[in-house]
Amino acid sequence: MRIAVTIFLTDETITPTRLARELEGRGFAGLYLPEHTHIPVERTTPYPAGGELPREYGRTLDAFVALGQAAAVTERLGLGTGITLVAQHDPIDLAKQVATLDHLSGGRFTLGIGFGWNAEEAADHGVRWQTRRELGRDRMALMRALWSEEPVAYEGEFGSVRASHAHPKPVRKPRGPVVGPRTLLGGAAGPKLFAHICEYADGWLPIGGRGLSESLPRLRTAWTEAGRDPEALQVVPYAVHPTPGKLAHYAGLGIEEVVVQLPPAGEAEVLKALDAYQEYL
Repeated sequence: MRIAVTIFLTDETITPTRLARELEGRGFAGLYLPEHTHIPVERTTPYPAGGELPREYGRTLDAFVALGQAAAVTERLGLGTGITLVAQHDPIDLAKQVATLDHLSGGRFTLGIGFGWNAEEAADHGVRWQTRRELGRDRMALMRALWSEEPVAYEGEFGSVRASHAHPKPVRKPRGPVVGPRTLLGGAAGPKLFAHICEYADGWLPIGGRGLSESLPRLRTAWTEAGRDPEALQVVPYAVHPTPGKLAHYAGLGIEEVVVQLPPAGEAEVLKALDAYQEYL
């Protein structure tokens, strides 16, 4: 099983380059970074985990800049977002960022995407909360047009792009309906999420990995009914606090990669956490 990590990198934590070098040297599979552009002070949306929102949410580094630094000092380490809030981006700009990072890293990028939880943050980006999933789906379709080998126009409900020359292209070749880098969709289990995964993603990025024994068979059924290759589905539990029993359970479900959580801390504390995770490699 491949073990990757995720961390809230901030202006107060270990640096992207220091962490990336440590991860590659120790044999970890990848580094996934979350995204928040800002956290409005006047916020009514409750923190999903309960209690006060942790300090690091409002101090998060830009994921693409940080991953670009990580790519520059490594050769094998996987690089990913967990998650990119697609609805909060201009899709033409985002398509260029994604393709550039994937190209410069030699195809090591995984685009983890999702729809977010902070309604106030999304509103400042002009996102209507009730339609954020449809907006994200539309923006992914527009980006696929720009990533296509030949110029393709796209006209959607929320945006459009003319047939265009847009390079570089992501390294991976199209897989069924999926065009672009490895793409994983985050979110809670349910028919709507699973339909979107089957439509435009390579698999699922479930936060915490709870309840997979019940939900994974439903996703596999939806995936097969959508005509996707059963062997191609990827499920990557995300932000996991690992134990030997938990990882053995995932392995029994056919899961090949897990993303474990690191503390949003300085170098000494992060390296100590990596030492503790070494037994799982």
